[in-house]
Formats: sequence, structure tokens, C-alpha cells
Amino acid sequence: MRARTRLAFPIASLAFFVVLALAHTWPLATAPGRWSRNDTADTVHHEWILAWDAHQLAHDPLRLFDANIFYPEPDTLAYSDHLIVQGMMGAPLFWLGASPVLVYNLLLIAGLTLTAWTTSLVMAHWTGSRLAGLLSGSLMAFNAMTLTRFAEIQDQHFEFFPLALWSLDLLLTTPRVRYALQLAGWFVLQALTCGYLLVFTALSLVAAVAVRPKDWMDGKFRRVASLLALSASVAALLLVPFLLPYLRVSRQQGFTRPMAEVALYSARLADYVSTGGRLHYSLWSARFFDREALFPGLVASAFAVVAIANGVAWRDRRARMAIGFGVVAFALSFGPAFPLYELIARLFPIMAGLRGASRFGQFFLAAVAILAGFGFAIVAARFPRRAVALGAIVLLGANLEALRAPINYRAFEGLSPVFDSVADADRALVACFPLPPRREAFHNVDCMLASTRFWHPLVNGYSSFIPERYDREAAALDAFPEGTTLQYLRELGVTHVIVFTNQLSAPRLAHLTEHPELSLWKEDRDRGVRIYRLK
Repeated sequence: MRARTRLAFPIASLAFFVVLALAHTWPLATAPGRWSRNDTADTVHHEWILAWDAHQLAHDPLRLFDANIFYPEPDTLAYSDHLIVQGMMGAPLFWLGASPVLVYNLLLIAGLTLTAWTTSLVMAHWTGSRLAGLLSGSLMAFNAMTLTRFAEIQDQHFEFFPLALWSLDLLLTTPRVRYALQLAGWFVLQALTCGYLLVFTALSLVAAVAVRPKDWMDGKFRRVASLLALSASVAALLLVPFLLPYLRVSRQQGFTRPMAEVALYSARLADYVSTGGRLHYSLWSARFFDREALFPGLVASAFAVVAIANGVAWRDRRARMAIGFGVVAFALSFGPAFPLYELIARLFPIMAGLRGASRFGQFFLAAVAILAGFGFAIVAARFPRRAVALGAIVLLGANLEALRAPINYRAFEGLSPVFDSVADADRALVACFPLPPRREAFHNVDCMLASTRFWHPLVNGYSSFIPERYDREAAALDAFPEGTTLQYLRELGVTHVIVFTNQLSAPRLAHLTEHPELSLWKEDRDRGVRIYRLK
């Protein structure tokens, strides 16, 4: 009976957040294999990454980072996030034959659900109020940022951060090795969901420790410091295999972000009053919405203010951690406009590859979500008889504020079956046309998604970074199929050429028949795909 009682809230809250995730992504649940955000290149890029992770984990995990794009460059997966945690979650579905779109959508719903769920469990324990846990969970997962970034599967998988905070609190209050190992484990899992979250989580945990000096000063310093060092060492050891490819790429390709570029993708004050939620957007937020949406919501702000005004935000050591990392995240979200940003970037060299400083705002929203839970617990304690009714109203209000559904998705018709035939080709090297210049490299995602059916190397590619070699090849092949382009392809070792006929001009399509070196092998007229063999 006691076991059932202990499991009642975790099970009920998980079901509750599944329903909320389906509501906030509606109508995705009606056809998760068909509806998609494939109208954005980033979505397709991330679908390809997830599919590559599953493929390589099954075939050659030691060469995970040698992805099949930008041939013959090595470590091309390190040009962007590896998404290994999400990839491992989705791998069984890929192995069963699920499409990249279906897997992506299920992981999107799962990320929102798990983020809300872990937050609710931690906050229910910290505040003693299950309703406060449900509120914080809703605010952590379903907010202005996560609901406007469905193309970024990283931002919906925030489920390990609350557990890292929970383990850190245990370590500081009861210094034990097992809590240090738990902290390392949760941190590593969160870090492996996204490179940005690796940096942001590390800085947030440092800030959380800094605002709790009583827990590590005086007689406890040596013990706590040694355990924190142990936790950091274990985490670093586990992360090294995933960080080394990024280090190699950075050194070989010179991939760093200049501060001028970071400034372009930093937050503005207007972002903190921007939201895509239909209620606020239609009334007033539309005039502020530009690139980023970081408005925490009226419900969240009101209860966070209650926690601060009441003093619990300062007295409670857990709430104080939220204050600490929330202030740091807010300041750093403005990028180089914050005077200390460049100094902190030098202290954390891994920040050299980060462009979107505005994404620090997600941790500000997390801090508000946690403080709002503490604030609600205070109000509910004062009105115990009305707590349930108040909680229901507050949960409804918080979710209505953030609601963007129904979402306008794009219909995904599936990949042409002609791509399957390339899988049987021995040692094939594929080039897709048109092959756009760097500024339009995002058009290569169609080729990348097609390659999930055969996984042979591609000359094409799209990622957060584009190697210099791509510029040379795009320029040399700009006149395809005329001039010396076919000879250039042969010198590269290309064996198969995929042409997306609806993207190539009519004159160029007509010229294809004039080149006997190109032998038409497969064609899908309905999908506008031709596959040629290069003799």
C-alpha cells in the first residue's frame, strides 16, 4: 500500500504532462509520422543527426563523429550538436523502421513531458506541495522559448537539469560520495543533449554553489570541495570522448565564433516581453517578437515575486540556487553587451563555439519556474482549503498563457523509394544537385535526409559550421553539368549523382541528356528525383 502511495504522484504527474505535451504540440499527435516542421532546415538537419546516431551506434560506434556529409572531411558530426542522448532514445524506433520525422516528433513530445515531470518531482519534494511541483513542471517545459523552437530538439530536452540541482543540494547538505556521483551522472546526461546546455548547466551549477557559502565554508570546506572535485572529474572523464572531436575540428578548421557574431544572436530586453503564446501575442507581444521569445508569463512572474517578497527566495537554500543561476543566465543572455561576457568566455574556452547567447534565457526561465513553485507553495499554505481549486486555476492560466496550438505543420510525404536502391551500391560516393553556395547550404538538407536510406558519403552537407572545402567544391560545380564539372566529380570519386529536378532549372535539366557520362539509373517523376551513375 505504501509503495502504491509513493508511486501515485509520479505516475499521475507523468500522465498529466503527457496530456499537456500533446495539447501544446497539437495536432502533432493525430499523425506524428506525417506532420512535421520540415519547412525549416534545422528540423531536417536534426532528423538526419538522430538517424545517423542510430545508424552508427549499430554499425560502428567508435566512428560516431565521422558522419557522411562534407566528404572527405573527418569529424563532420562535430560541426553541430551530436544529440547522442536523444539519438539513443530514438535508436530503437529507427531500428524498427520508423521514419526520421516520426522519431523526431516522438522525441519532441517526450522531451517536453520528461522536462516537466522531473521538475515536478523535484519541486514537490522541495516545497512539500504537489501542486507547486505541477506548476513548476508546466513552466519549465511549456514556456515561450520551448514552444517557439520546435525546430531545435535540444531545447525540449531539459529533463536532467532539475535532477542535477537535486543531487547538488543533497551533496551540499549531506556530503557523500554517492551524491557526487549522482551529480556527475545527471550533469553528463544533460551535457550530452546539447553543447549549449553543457556550458549553461556548468555555469548554473557553479552559481548555485556560490550562493550557498554556509554549506561549504568553515569545517565542511575540505569534504565538500573534494566531493565537488570528484564529481567534476568523473563528469569530465565521461565527456572527454565526446569533446575531443570538437577540439580537433576547432583546431583544424578554426571554428570559433567572433564576438561580433555572438552579439547578433544575443538577447535584447524586448525578448523578455516576447512570446508566441496566442493570448499575449495577439494582444500585445506581436510588436516585440523578433528572433527569441523569453517572456516568463504573468502567472510565473507573479508567484516568483511572491517568493522573493516573502523572503523564501533568500532563506530557502534551494530557492536561492535559482536566484543565483537565474541572475547569471539573464546577464549572459545579452552576450558581449554584458561587460563580463568576454572574460567568462575566456575562462570557459568551450564557449568559443557558441553563437546564440540568447539561449542562456532558458535558464532564466528555469529559475522563474522554480521560484514560482516556491511562491505558489506559500500561497497554498495560507489558504489550505482552497489550495486545490487555486492550483487548478493557476495551472490552467499558466498553460493558456503559453499555448500556441494548433501548430501549423507541414505534411511529410515520405522519402522516395528510389533512394533505397543506392544502399546496394558498393563503395558509392554521392553528390546531389543543385549544390548551393555556402549562404544557401541549408538546401542540402533534402539530400541529407535522403541519405538516411543509404548512408553512403555525400559531397553535400549542412551544419552549424561549413568547411572551406565546401566553398571550393560549390564554386567548381556551379555550372553542373557543363564545363569541367563532370570531370571534377570524377576526380572527387563521385559514383552517383542525385538530381532534384524541381530545384534545377529547365535548361540544365535539358543539358543532362547531352552528357553520356551521366547514365540515368533510377527516376521518380512524381517526387522529382533522378539518380544517375557517373561513368
